Amino acid sequence: MATAAIDAPAGAGAKRGTLILLALVAVGAVSLLAGARFGLLLAIGLGFGIVLEGLRFGFAGPWRAMLLRRDPAGILAQLLAIALVAVVAFPLLSSHAGELTGAQAPIGFAMVGGAFVFGIAMQIVLGCGSGTLVNAGSGNPVSLVALPFFCIGSFFGALNLVWWTDLGSLPIIVLQGTGGLAVTLGLLALVAVVVLVIAAPGTRRIPTRLIVAAVLMAALALGNLVVAGQPWGVVYGLGLWVAKAATSMGADLSGSAFWAAPGNAARIGQSVLTDVTSLTNFGIIGGAFLVAAWRRGGLSQPLPSLPARAWIATIIAGFLLGYSSRLAFGCNVGAFFSGISTGSLHGWAWFAAGFAGSALGVRLRPHLGLEGRA
Repeated sequence: MATAAIDAPAGAGAKRGTLILLALVAVGAVSLLAGARFGLLLAIGLGFGIVLEGLRFGFAGPWRAMLLRRDPAGILAQLLAIALVAVVAFPLLSSHAGELTGAQAPIGFAMVGGAFVFGIAMQIVLGCGSGTLVNAGSGNPVSLVALPFFCIGSFFGALNLVWWTDLGSLPIIVLQGTGGLAVTLGLLALVAVVVLVIAAPGTRRIPTRLIVAAVLMAALALGNLVVAGQPWGVVYGLGLWVAKAATSMGADLSGSAFWAAPGNAARIGQSVLTDVTSLTNFGIIGGAFLVAAWRRGGLSQPLPSLPARAWIATIIAGFLLGYSSRLAFGCNVGAFFSGISTGSLHGWAWFAAGFAGSALGVRLRPHLGLEGRA
């Protein structure tokens, strides 16, 4: 993603009312068809998309900025947002154990390896889970190519998940209560200090735009937790879309331990408008679309002049984004952001492995013809 905030061009004002009306109609339609709870989840997703695109809050871009320019602003904003969510989410999860669940997963070979591969792939396409949705919604050609393969990869990753997790993993470890919150906030502060020490001179501050974005992202993530009963996620919905498409074409998924599980099998047969992750994903795409149309008065973006190997790399990276994030129990959103903010230790392991993969990914881009010269 770029770094400028919302800046509507002259003459775009006449379209603003129409864009707002479109958003309201979409939320209203989902509320009528599926229920108010699901309409609210779509509205939360729209909020995510508007903040991510409008205020340029992201994950892949800030990690790239830190790796290449030692600019910590984006990462500091991520840490701030996670801390704000954790301060509220920890006591909520403790007091509503039967109603709310955290983003919990075990640390294992598949999880760590998946996060590392995801880090590589997200730098190749310059978009994580939410970033790919946002960039596709705003008309970015690379993300529009990567997104369908992301979905396919998520579906196949789920098909193979049990084989990978059988390679070995630790029990799920969750930080809970006041002590767990203190440890989480301490670790977030420690990472912030390390990032600030490494940062280039003159970059050791968070711009006001990103502070506002972090606060809004935290509020939306908490809203998602309360309304959906689970933390914000992305990857599951993408794979579900392909699973639904496959079964509609006659595919038999009864032999898949993942897709044949009662909850997943039920979701395949139900309306996509009742799947909480799908709704926020739709909202992210729609929110980014609204901001892009508001800002530019349209979505047309010129097709970048890239060599064939760059488009091939985009397709492969898109597939790997989906496949690896399913093995890693989430992307930057479901594992890193939501995992850490709800106390799961796998979120920290994901962060370390994903960042290491990103360090390799940023160096691969020129060799793949996606920027500059190798």
